Amino acid sequence: MNVSFAEDMRRIDESVVKDYGLPAVALMENAGRRTAEEAAALIGSAADKVFAVFAGGGNNGGDAFAAARHLMNMGARVKLFFMGEEERLGETARAMHSALRSMGTEIRPLVSDRDWDRLRVSLRFADAVVDGILGTGVQGELRKPVLRLIEEINAAGKPTIAIDIPSGVEANTGRVSSLAVRADRTLALGLPKVGHFLGEGANAAGELLVDDIGIPHALLDGTQLRQSLITRAAAEKLLPARSRDAHKGTCGHILVVAGSLGMTGAAALAAQAALRIGAGLVTLAVPERLYAVLAAKMTEVMVVPVPDEGKGCFGGVAALQETLTLAADADAVLIGPGIGRAQETSEFVRLFAADVKAPLVMDADAIFAFRGHLDALRELPQVPILTPHLGEFAGLLDKTTDAVQDNLLHTAREASRAHEAVFVVKSACTIVVYPDGDAFFTTCGNAGMATAGAGDVLAGAIVGLMHQMESAMTPIVGVYLHGYAGDLAYERSGNGLTAGDILTELPQALKELTR
Repeated sequence: MNVSFAEDMRRIDESVVKDYGLPAVALMENAGRRTAEEAAALIGSAADKVFAVFAGGGNNGGDAFAAARHLMNMGARVKLFFMGEEERLGETARAMHSALRSMGTEIRPLVSDRDWDRLRVSLRFADAVVDGILGTGVQGELRKPVLRLIEEINAAGKPTIAIDIPSGVEANTGRVSSLAVRADRTLALGLPKVGHFLGEGANAAGELLVDDIGIPHALLDGTQLRQSLITRAAAEKLLPARSRDAHKGTCGHILVVAGSLGMTGAAALAAQAALRIGAGLVTLAVPERLYAVLAAKMTEVMVVPVPDEGKGCFGGVAALQETLTLAADADAVLIGPGIGRAQETSEFVRLFAADVKAPLVMDADAIFAFRGHLDALRELPQVPILTPHLGEFAGLLDKTTDAVQDNLLHTAREASRAHEAVFVVKSACTIVVYPDGDAFFTTCGNAGMATAGAGDVLAGAIVGLMHQMESAMTPIVGVYLHGYAGDLAYERSGNGLTAGDILTELPQALKELTR
């Protein structure tokens, strides 16, 4: 499924009318009906229930008018509040407004103190709220009356459904400049929006539902949209079934370069993740001071000591030569988990990356090594895959985390294009961005995965897939399987899950995807 910007949906809506001859009122009618159905489902039914419906002056308000009418037809009592000017309503929204007037529905303005008193009383006795105030066109600071209204809605704490996107959320970024409605459920119209997944928008949206509202699928599936969801179907299509005559050699020999004194866990998690995701052979190169610990910790992974002069970290000519020799026999390489930030280690990482010919994944401290050396990414012999969390991504670009998060997709696209690297940016919704601009949003994962080591497992999963499928697509499938394994772990452990729990569930996630 594609993901749209606000302007994409406006273009699609225009095409529905111009190219398909469908009246805009039909789409609004469908949007209203589906909103009413989902509002009723949110609290079990509509009959004899009270819904506080809030409409603004745009098309989102028109959808709310239509939803109010359908709720009334379903036996609900509706308290409808209008924050707008009737004379400025568009043609389609005006038709929905007129239909309500013809039914004798009271459409309450929000002007006087008395109006706001009536609002608070209505919210107190309402069973649920329908938010149709602003829609996808909002940008920047909100007007004071709108802020006041959102505050009242949030303070009421009633089950809330937002039409298309919670009011106050910027559809293109997920940014909330002032305040946003906190919805329990959001019904995205046509396509999900970027703002449903990123920034504060992901929290405000609650449960996300998507309905085509009658838009021809040829428009929704259009190749001109450069953002997509990583769905199970998409991941299944990319990951081929393993042939019956497969052996360890055909499933990939993976080299993991990881670990430093005090950070052996990251190395172990990454190496085991590569193996648990189906790689045939995994070699873990570690500073020789760590060898005994990691060799005792893992049975199936081949642990190889690298000269470290007793320092417990990577660095120096001998370590570089030994590690490059190991890389020459590998089908893919991961470097970075727990590797440390010593100056000699960072130099080692940059020299190693510049000489490796196999597909390369860089995580954690390997990404740190390129701070101030961004131009070097373009000179690498391969297109590397970088897997930073928001802080690491911001540091790499010499920006603040807030600045990066403010428009994450745009920033990631610019970085990927400029530095010719694939970025897997880990946030509330992990995104995969390619140098050509294609971007993918994960549909799996949960808050319990905000735990130490989860990123090491992800990096290992991505590199472990590299000889099992087209290597360029492994970030998409790796992100999906990692998130799905996290969801399986969450079913048992909730927010107490560990990275080891995700690791344990990787084989099950892989099994279900390849049935």
